[in-house]
Amino acid sequence: MLYEDKILIGKANDKEVYIFPEMANRHGLIAGATGTGKTVTLKVLAESFSELGVPVFLADAKGDLAGLSYLGEMSDNIKNRVDKLGLEKYGFCLDSFPVTFWDVYQEKGIPLRTTVSEMGPMLLSRILELNNLQSDILNIVFKIADDEKLLLIDCKDLKAMLLHIVDNADKYSLSYGNMSKQSIAAIIRAIVSLEASGGETFFSEPAIDINDWFSQDENGKGWIQVLDCQKLMLNPKLYATFLLWLISEIYESLPEAGDLDKPKMVFFFDEAHMLFDDAPKVLIDKVSQMVKLIRSKGVGIYFITQSPNDIPDEVLAQLSNKVIHAIRAYTPKEQKAVRAVAESFRANSEFDISETISNLGIGEALVSVLDRDGIPTIVEKTKILPPRSMMGAINDEARNEVIVSDELNNKYATYVDNESAYEFMARLKARESLNPSGTTIDNNQNEKRNVNNTPTIRRSRSTSTRTTNPRPKEYKPTSTTKRRTSSNYNRTLQSSASKIGRQVGKSIGDSIGGSFGKKLGGDIGSSLARGIFDTFLRR
Repeated sequence: MLYEDKILIGKANDKEVYIFPEMANRHGLIAGATGTGKTVTLKVLAESFSELGVPVFLADAKGDLAGLSYLGEMSDNIKNRVDKLGLEKYGFCLDSFPVTFWDVYQEKGIPLRTTVSEMGPMLLSRILELNNLQSDILNIVFKIADDEKLLLIDCKDLKAMLLHIVDNADKYSLSYGNMSKQSIAAIIRAIVSLEASGGETFFSEPAIDINDWFSQDENGKGWIQVLDCQKLMLNPKLYATFLLWLISEIYESLPEAGDLDKPKMVFFFDEAHMLFDDAPKVLIDKVSQMVKLIRSKGVGIYFITQSPNDIPDEVLAQLSNKVIHAIRAYTPKEQKAVRAVAESFRANSEFDISETISNLGIGEALVSVLDRDGIPTIVEKTKILPPRSMMGAINDEARNEVIVSDELNNKYATYVDNESAYEFMARLKARESLNPSGTTIDNNQNEKRNVNNTPTIRRSRSTSTRTTNPRPKEYKPTSTTKRRTSSNYNRTLQSSASKIGRQVGKSIGDSIGGSFGKKLGGDIGSSLARGIFDTFLRR
């Protein structure tokens, strides 16, 4: 909660423990064993940032953060904590906060979608679990799509692009290097598997516009974006990669901000160990770089995990605001980890940090933050404040009520299948069927248009940087092709009409004048049919 323009997160005996808003984008860590109070700390911080007017994004791993949208209840546990900490004098009161629910699988929130182009080849390779060779080929595929101004929106676009490269292997191998059919087939198998696990839903449009998240309600509270991850976390690599993509999108969407009085946004990454488990060094380097740079955009990232050791040292060194709940140490390795955590704090002469970490009670934590001069404070054994919103999960009816009343639901609820590489390839094959000698993509005729027939500019990410490319044109036949196609079509219809007229004439002539009448009737019927058809065409 806010008190004197500072974020009060707890009390160490009679001493208030704050996070200073101007230091909140120096990132943070919430760690501790299961059941020690990490979720409560996360909620207290999210509520405080929202009250400060700062938008918040958080991943809901267990479904128990949805209660942020409803007024809390003064239970016996909360009342005891309020009384023990003397929170009445700070103006503690129950409250609710503006929340938007999102769900990649479109079951417990507004659909959260992105496109294949926006995800980029490096992150997509990790989701697909490709080896180094396959990842290199995927990079080339994205490069070809960029060079030929073909937008990759969904999985079928990516598969169509891969098949197009196989069909034109000789052409592309000279400019981009050899790409074996076996490797491309393996990538397609991985894409099919991704589609079966939900890829069809989150690689689609309308894609999320991160700018929609930087908003406040009518009371000035920052909007809280809650991504339901209960199903998403069944695929740890997909979960971690998707959230890393969100961080990248936020970073690339914001201008440099410098030092601010408060963050532009705070991003909470729950179960953060999933981001780094089995992650290649290039990905860890990317995360480390992102954490270092995104602070200058005014964004704070807070990692939530069971042990600080779950976070690589190069990332951990960037996390200045630390809230460490009890860490259980039963093995020599765990005891060594506890000592390492203790050594990372500024010592407090009133207690032994190593011993205290393992003996903290529920709702207690060791807290050290940056003061207004950017210096880490002495660690304090702190009792964390209780949340003001509803504790625990909410039922589906209450969740749906929040979803339906949200303005963003109108923008993102309906799936749109826009023109993209798949449709262009389909038209290209149809064109080649009319011209067996073969054809190539004409970059002067492949700027696609949206449903309103106005040029659409989409962002596209190549291997390392994002570029802006016009969407491909819708294929339009040349006048020569139109005349050729029309002529062939007319001759076919004219021939059919002549045959029908001849058969009718034969039947009538046969009944009147035998074989002679049959022949004469057939000729007359054929001539009449062609004449009628020609008259119809001239009109």
